[in-house]
Amino acid sequence: MLKNLKLKQKFTLLLLVILVVGLSLSGLVLSALLRQNATNEIASRALTLIDTMTSLREYTLKQIYPELSFKLEEKFLPQVVSAYSAREVFEILRKKPEYRDLFYKEAAINPTNLRDKADSFEAQVLERFRKEKDLKQVNGFRSLPGGDIFYIARPLTISQPSCLQCHSTPEAAPKTMIDRFGAVNGFGWHLNEIVAAQFVSLPASKVIEKAHQASLLIVGLVSAVFIAVILLVNVFLNRQVILPLKRITRIAEEVSTGHMEVDFDQISNDEIGNLAKAFKRMKLSLEMAMKRIRRTQGGNTGGSAGY
Repeated sequence: MLKNLKLKQKFTLLLLVILVVGLSLSGLVLSALLRQNATNEIASRALTLIDTMTSLREYTLKQIYPELSFKLEEKFLPQVVSAYSAREVFEILRKKPEYRDLFYKEAAINPTNLRDKADSFEAQVLERFRKEKDLKQVNGFRSLPGGDIFYIARPLTISQPSCLQCHSTPEAAPKTMIDRFGAVNGFGWHLNEIVAAQFVSLPASKVIEKAHQASLLIVGLVSAVFIAVILLVNVFLNRQVILPLKRITRIAEEVSTGHMEVDFDQISNDEIGNLAKAFKRMKLSLEMAMKRIRRTQGGNTGGSAGY
């Protein structure tokens, strides 16, 4: 098949093969790198949200709870609970399009509100935080019935003594809280104990989609550049190689039929120019050989006539 192709077609085919193979191999590596980059970017965004929720919790404990705690004996106010404040503010934040796909949960083994109850996976992450004291965060992918999600988690520690007023024993907790949530869950907590983990999650498809869009953009740009290179190489090849070779071939054919008035022009000093120079020397040698043959034939004819 290659024997029937012209030089320009062979070069074009070679470059196309390089393009396809190069894009295939680099695409796999690029996809992994861009997915990791998208994961890191989303993780950084999620950590910022967790820091915001942590700051809100601290604000609630230090400034809201002291001002309203005396009213808990009359009526339970969920607004003084730091976890409630964080959850409600996050739900307000989710109304914005850029945060709509994010979810926030303070997963605990023994929560006051059962909506914060950790599932088996979250419980394993929480237990890992308890065992590995230097572990500051965990992130990755997990499978759920509704699809895979990407999550990032940080440990939540009881750092304020005021938390224990509601979570040490049922006897110390406000009666209005007991009436609302019961005396079974959310007690027995200790200062500096890791009691929960803050989870921010979003569908894994969002991470993959972000990486996929970046991959398409980069592959498209690389393909466009490579196609432009193929066109430029073809133009260069046509002007610097194909046309000079065709000119040399045409002149060589004319010389072979006896037209010695044509000449091989050396228009460059590269290999094509050297080829033209070699053909020119060959033409001169052929002309000298033809002249010697004619003189020899002329001398033989004159000698015969004299005899």
